[in-house]
Amino acid sequence: MYPVSKQRLRLWVRLLRSARAIEAELRERLRVEFAITLPQFDVMAALARKEEGMIMTELSRFLMVSNGNVTGIIDRLVAEKLVLRQAPAEDRRAFVVRLTPKGASQLAAIAKVHQGWVDDLLSDFDSAEVETMIQHLDGLASRVRGGAARQWQNYTRPKQHNV
Repeated sequence: MYPVSKQRLRLWVRLLRSARAIEAELRERLRVEFAITLPQFDVMAALARKEEGMIMTELSRFLMVSNGNVTGIIDRLVAEKLVLRQAPAEDRRAFVVRLTPKGASQLAAIAKVHQGWVDDLLSDFDSAEVETMIQHLDGLASRVRGGAARQWQNYTRPKQHNV
């Protein structure tokens, strides 16, 4: 049996490995089936949540990526007429982005297939197992958000090691 600190590290690696495996499979399927990247899909899905659109900074925060990353993705989606980018009259420095009707229609089709893929990838888990995992992961996220900041503030950095 491993010490609990080692078990937690192993858990983190397993969570990361599992998420990356699923993500890699979804990336490939989106590329092959729809000629779209996962980040493009993520941006479109985020925009679908707000019919009135989002300013670029809000979109970046929602997706937890830099403004620069979002700008490149938006540029490609605008070129494909899937997203519209407009500067509001009250603030010419900010841009509001929203799905076009074509983008909304394409997203609806992709999202339906995407949901089926995820369902297939996780089909070995029954409803009760899925619900248990969701509860555990939600709890984990809450604990990390709530406790990590406090722990980090009280953290005493160990002496630097030469690597």
